[in-house]
Order: sequence, then structure tokens, then C-alpha cells
Amino acid sequence: MKVAVVGATGMVGEVMLRVLEERQFPMDELLVVASERSVGKTISFRGREHRVIGLEAAVASRPDIAIFSAGGGTSLEWAPKFAAAGTTVIDNSSAWRMDPDKKLVVPEINAGVLGPDDKIIANPNCSTIQLVMVLAPLHKRYRMKRVVVSTYQSVSGTGIKAVQQLENEVAGREGERAYPYPIHRNVLPHCDVFLENGYTKEEMKLAREPQKILDDRTFSVSATAVRVPTSGGHSESVNVEFHTDFDLSEVRQILSKTPGVVVQDEPASNTYPMPILAHDKDEVFVGRIRRDESQANTLNLWIVADNLRKGAATNAIQIAEYLLAEALV
Repeated sequence: MKVAVVGATGMVGEVMLRVLEERQFPMDELLVVASERSVGKTISFRGREHRVIGLEAAVASRPDIAIFSAGGGTSLEWAPKFAAAGTTVIDNSSAWRMDPDKKLVVPEINAGVLGPDDKIIANPNCSTIQLVMVLAPLHKRYRMKRVVVSTYQSVSGTGIKAVQQLENEVAGREGERAYPYPIHRNVLPHCDVFLENGYTKEEMKLAREPQKILDDRTFSVSATAVRVPTSGGHSESVNVEFHTDFDLSEVRQILSKTPGVVVQDEPASNTYPMPILAHDKDEVFVGRIRRDESQANTLNLWIVADNLRKGAATNAIQIAEYLLAEALV
């Protein structure tokens, strides 16, 4: 088993390597792949130093699996080249997510859609993953009608440049900016680029990706995505209207039994999900579970996850684990 990590020197790439190591992913050879300016650098993995190689060399090496986190442009150009060489690509960018011929996968929900002919598999948006992890079992039981979600997304979702901007501002240093405004002591209702309809690209990902993952377009999602001055972990305030009524104790029971979801919902002891508690964890945390008293059949939730792990690296590696377990590579 030969595995390539493309974008290995980036924030998500580094977490991918750590998760591969932690989960003891079975492989005989690791290829660490990055842009030409990083070729020749070394990265430590499982106690050994691995030299970074370029994309052409990686394709020529014909890995069994290539896990991409190198941006949409790189994925659009290079994923088909890896696929043509027989490699199964798991792509963390937005490049292939809404392509009707590509599967968009959260393993706990819809890994069963994958087959041996799926050579490019899309990893969903980080905010989408934590949202559908909680909503999928509730949708199965009560059938969703409409979801309104407001996100509180950490600067790590933008990348290392944004993390550095926050650190510089906290320290009172001048430096390069990832955002058009300060992020320290501020929030920006602006994640990704604005589209013609007035929504951002991030908000439209949240609107469209859950429908594809759940293979159901009978419910709608309206999103507002906000960047907040935290260094890691995304949070979401979710209001979901169902076609049928629910019992709160049953909702908690369903979520407690959902693999990968942890219920933290004891207001009397100030127990609720927070990014600081989700850091470096692979689970999705849900709390503040309560009925919307202004509208029938409607539930309020607060959902938190580490966006670099379950929101990116871990989900991708879980897809790879499924492919191995089902002998699809």
C-alpha cells in the first residue's frame, strides 16, 4: 500500500500526517508531496525522515491512494492525472464536491455509495461535515424541512496566513493580512468570496453540500458564515424545522447513539460544546439542545468540531480506511 499526501507542508497536510500516524493507517510507503518550492525539504513520519517530492514524481510513482489538500486549482489539474495512473484520489478542496459524477462522502453517513470506479472522491466542507454528522440521524427520524445555520469559524479555516494575522494583532505586531479588516476583537461576516446572490461561497457550500450527502433535496438550508478570532475549531448555531414533532429526550438519545457524535448538554453544570474542548479531537460535539418555542416542530442546537481534524484530515482518512476495508483500492 503506497499513500501520497499532496499538500503535505500545509496546515491540513500536517494534520493529515499526524492523523495517519495516530490511527496507524496501514501502508508500506508514504509519499509527501508539495509544490516545487518545498521539494527537497524533509518531513518526519513514524520516526523516519521523508523527502518532499513534486507532483509529477508523485504521479509517476503510482500511489494506491492520494489524499489531496493543496487547493482547488491543484486538484482540478492534478487529480485527473493521478486517477488516470490508477490512483484513488480523496480531495479536500471544493473542486469536485458538486460535480454530479463525483461522490461527496462523510463515512459515517454515506460511505456505502463508494465503488471501485470512484477514482476521485470529494471530502466535504469542514462546516458541512459537522453539520450533517448531527442532522443526518435526526433527518432519518423526523425528516427535515428547513435548516438555518449561523457559523462561528476559526481563522485556521482560512489558513496559516490568517492564523499569523490573529497572532500578530494580539501581540500588537504589524504584518501581512489575510482579511480586509482586523480579526482580533472583531468578527467578520465574510467567509470565502461573495457571490452574485449576496451569499459567500462558504454559505452556499453549506446550502448545497448537505443535500448531496444525504441524497435528498426536499429540505433547504440557509446559512450565514462568520469568521471569529479563535485559532481553531468551528461552531454552529443551528435551527432545524422538521415535518414531524419530536421528543427532546429521544433527540438526545438518538444523538448519543450516533457514532462520532458526543452530546454535551447539561446547562445546570455549564456543560456545552466549545472549540477549546474540541481541539485535537475527532468527534463532533452537540449541546444547547432545546425546542424553538416560536415555531412548531423546530429544534435549536449548538455544534462544535475541530475543523482541521474531523472537518478535514480525519474525514479524508476515514474515507481511505473504508476503501481499504471494502477492498476498493
